[in-house]
Amino acid sequence: MPTANVSGRALHYVETGGGAPAVIFVHGAGGGWGTWTRQLEGLADAGRMIALDLPGHGASSGDGCRTVPDYAAVVQGFIRALGAGPVVLAGHSMGGAISQTLALDAPELLRGIVLVGTAARLKVYPELLRLLETDYPAAAEFVKRHGWSPATAPALAEGVRKATLEVRQAVTLGDYTACNTFELRNRVAGIRLPALVVVGEDDELTPPKFSEFLVSEIPGARLARISKAGHYVPLEQPDEVNLAIRQFLAALT
Repeated sequence: MPTANVSGRALHYVETGGGAPAVIFVHGAGGGWGTWTRQLEGLADAGRMIALDLPGHGASSGDGCRTVPDYAAVVQGFIRALGAGPVVLAGHSMGGAISQTLALDAPELLRGIVLVGTAARLKVYPELLRLLETDYPAAAEFVKRHGWSPATAPALAEGVRKATLEVRQAVTLGDYTACNTFELRNRVAGIRLPALVVVGEDDELTPPKFSEFLVSEIPGARLARISKAGHYVPLEQPDEVNLAIRQFLAALT
């Protein structure tokens, strides 16, 4: 089980493929590297594919963070520890917030960014924040109810719900607290890297209008709208997501 030491934390990661470009996949709140299982499988011939568990998630040690900039510092340390830069940084939801932050604060480490099911502001439903404090299983059920397309197999959504509950409640609450305070709407236009924005047409948590805003602000950004997919689009429609990423990577070379 490979790990990278970042500020005293052992960060677990999974790797497929090899060569250039290197793509680092960052999961969202209460998640883990498994969000990107189908990308690591389907894109292994397109470069070096790496998905990590953020601190306190999955097999990584330490506690989670409570702000996106703190998580961005961890991911920056991870890139440096692997000696992989410059990389393409792909982030889902909170991972997309982390990717935007690094694109602004450490662009020299990046070749491009892939923003999936995310936004320049990630305000969280007050009801979800309350449930994360008082009733963790109900919070996971809330995300399951709003996170998936009606076209998605219920077993897939149920599997992710169970996986969320394996992350400590305090860590997931910290993740959503980080999302709730994330705000880059006035800064994203300063991103000067190639950018692909991916969104599910049925995403209730970060609706397509949020992705449209990102594309309107980031110079040259491209939008991929995926039908029959909700917030968990990398798992719901992996082939379409992989095709969009593959085409984006090909355009970088």
